[in-house]
Amino acid sequence: MDTTKQRRMRPPKPQSARELALLCAAAALDKKGEDPVLLQVDQLTGYADYFLLVSGRSTRQATSVGENIVRVLKKAGRPALGMEGLREGRWILLDFGEVVVHIFHQPVREFYDLDSLWGDAPRLELDQAELDAILPLSGKPAAD
Repeated sequence: MDTTKQRRMRPPKPQSARELALLCAAAALDKKGEDPVLLQVDQLTGYADYFLLVSGRSTRQATSVGENIVRVLKKAGRPALGMEGLREGRWILLDFGEVVVHIFHQPVREFYDLDSLWGDAPRLELDQAELDAILPLSGKPAAD
């Protein structure tokens, strides 16, 4: 059995709010984040252009998704401006300026229902192939 792991290449620095939002989505899906919804909120609010909503099956998975987004964006030269809830994993809020990421433990997402609250915001389609291309594998075995 081959136990080598592949390492992700350094992600490119996002040049627009849309690229930043897609990088966040790719990092979330890299850790099996579920039910991602990307909302364009620039016409509805003055503090962000996009909201990314994503869920985890458990608080532990939600925390893992949040930590991965923070790690990937830091490698891309876009450290988080603010973080809340990362330790608890029920509702994690990551602020990257133009993009605000909400990561929920699924029952908490259902309770607060931000998907409906921001129902007037256009939803952007997330193309899995495009997201996979954002975080390509280097093909080199990672050091253990």
